Amino acid sequence: MSTEVNKALFQRLIDEAWHKGDLAVVDELIASDFVYHDPAAPHVRNREEYKQRIIGERTSFPDFHITIDDEVAAGDKVVTRWTVRGTHSAPIIDQFGTIAPTGKQIAVTGITIDRWSNGQLVEEWLYGDMLGFMQQLGLMPQPDK
Repeated sequence: MSTEVNKALFQRLIDEAWHKGDLAVVDELIASDFVYHDPAAPHVRNREEYKQRIIGERTSFPDFHITIDDEVAAGDKVVTRWTVRGTHSAPIIDQFGTIAPTGKQIAVTGITIDRWSNGQLVEEWLYGDMLGFMQQLGLMPQPDK
């Protein structure tokens, strides 16, 4: 597949799975042996756990939206710089416990590196600004200005 096709597939994954909650597209676009790497979500390692992460994020942030800020593709990889926005309206439940809804709006930036093969996502590395996320929710102190 071309780099432009891979970029379009990633955009489709965001639009249909993350924005609309259509998990069928995950089975279509993500390989059955998919491997996920995110230091903030070490419990998410494969396609099924990735689907559960989508459900969790969309539940905690019902207005969850990803904006692609920049994208570069070469060979089988697509690198995307993104911003996630949303309102923390329901509990966040993860391996660290539960964070009660704060009602606060967040804008978190990050970078994803995706490796594609034959029209399917086979591996993803995600790095997001978790410190900024926690500060925006009021769970960590803001730096002195």
